[in-house]
Amino acid sequence: MADIPLTIACGPYDRMEGIRSGEVQIEGIDPTYVAIQFPPEIFTRMIKQNAFDVAEMSATTYLSLRPGGRFPFVAIPVFPSRVFRHGFIYINTRAGIGSPKDLEGKRIGSFGFGQTAAVWIRGILKDEYGVDLSTVRWFEIGEDPLKRAPVNGKVPERRVPVPIEWVGQPASMSDLLAQGKIDALIGAQAPGALGRDPAVARLFPNYRDVERDYYRRTKIFPIMHIMVIRESLHQEKPWIAESLFKAFNSSKQLAIRNMRFSGAMRYMLPWLYDDLDEIDRTFGRDPWEYGLAPNRANLEALARYLHEQGFVDHAIDIDKLFVPMVGGH
Repeated sequence: MADIPLTIACGPYDRMEGIRSGEVQIEGIDPTYVAIQFPPEIFTRMIKQNAFDVAEMSATTYLSLRPGGRFPFVAIPVFPSRVFRHGFIYINTRAGIGSPKDLEGKRIGSFGFGQTAAVWIRGILKDEYGVDLSTVRWFEIGEDPLKRAPVNGKVPERRVPVPIEWVGQPASMSDLLAQGKIDALIGAQAPGALGRDPAVARLFPNYRDVERDYYRRTKIFPIMHIMVIRESLHQEKPWIAESLFKAFNSSKQLAIRNMRFSGAMRYMLPWLYDDLDEIDRTFGRDPWEYGLAPNRANLEALARYLHEQGFVDHAIDIDKLFVPMVGGH
């Protein structure tokens, strides 16, 4: 039987390079790997156009929409993007913010209130530092969805569960922070003013130490994105999920071996081998585990944050959201 042609859309990550290059084969599948640098483009094309068979997806989008049956995709426990987020909290140095609790009552901008990075940051601020998020004034750039003209007789639902103060274009969050029009900024991107304007700094200058301590205590390396399959395809050919899971694991292991090759430095990271020693001390030999079991605490924390922050009405059952893998993963 001929291999089934499938399109796989994901970022140009080292852990996916084996799939993209064809060095790692996927049982029963002839893949076309579509490498897209900007993840929201993948999400949008998958959700609005059903453009791919398999794709990288925002973790918060999947976890919040799938339980209600409003999302025609199923997930496998493969996580192409993970990022510690303590280093993505930025402050105006004149705003009187010296500790996380000082964020209470402040004006905080976000690149997207429902963005996975922002959900993680708010959850960490509450869990780790007791920040009362209800006291914060939230800002975004754009237009309030409730003020848009109706489409097909319907006004788009507000996409966030708290009041947002909307700032019109052409302002940028970086400029607002540097000018003191907001006191802090959270999200997946660093503001352009960081390192160029002394008014902009990280809340945690030693964020690597803080994040290392956070991981050692919680064993959470925050998951940002999940791999999903079109539900109709999975129903027709359920074996595809296992083939993909095995191949994604093999591709990741290939990337780890390549990263550890010491005959010549593969990446432009001058202290790569020292970093690898630290990775081994902190995570063990695999810093990027796939499977549900080793990531349960991670996913349950994110699910809880979505519930606590008002994105979902009920607690999320993680076990019901992932295709079961052989071996209990």
